[in-house]
Amino acid sequence: MAGVLSLWRTTVGKKIVMAVTGVIMIAFLIAHVGGNLLVFRGAGPLDAYSAFLQREVAALWVVRTILLASVVLHVVAAAQLAAVDRAARRQRYARVEPQAASIASRTMRIGGVVIAAFIVFHLLHLTTGTIRPARFEEARVYDNLVGGFRVWWVVAIYLVSMIAIGLHLFHGAWSWLRTLGLARPSAAPLRRPVAAVVAIAVWAGFTSIPLAIFFGLVR
Repeated sequence: MAGVLSLWRTTVGKKIVMAVTGVIMIAFLIAHVGGNLLVFRGAGPLDAYSAFLQREVAALWVVRTILLASVVLHVVAAAQLAAVDRAARRQRYARVEPQAASIASRTMRIGGVVIAAFIVFHLLHLTTGTIRPARFEEARVYDNLVGGFRVWWVVAIYLVSMIAIGLHLFHGAWSWLRTLGLARPSAAPLRRPVAAVVAIAVWAGFTSIPLAIFFGLVR
């Protein structure tokens, strides 16, 4: 335990934590979008999938605990690394010209804040039903989705948040390999085809749902 705490106190340790927790969250997003896409098959398959998850209470809470711990550790490590970066650079550059940085990497911090706020909204909207822009009935996931995504401002929140998630995922899907030493520096650092495919697939999957419902393709 002392060794773990010692590693955590270093910037390398925090980056490793961010990489490992990032992989966990990427795996969750891929599984989550796969389950949500059942909405295109109708109420029966999606509600059955939700009911299956609710029946597996022990497994569900194990996943939730791991995911919550990953999110907390990821956010804390990111905040502490940002603080270290600010402390090391007390005087800002007069002019910044990114050499090999993508939009995704340059927006990681603000994107992280947007995603954190979205997670809270998402849970209050479709998990607890605390935020009810439309009728909400527990265990009727399909109806809750359709009702919620018929409201324009709800769709707008999801669309903006999915852009943030897509950009965050694009950067994270390749950077964790570098952080853990599983990938070598590339001569073309902005070419990340696998990361792009993963990010676009997840973004497109999540984005297609509110758009399809809002425009009446899913009723």
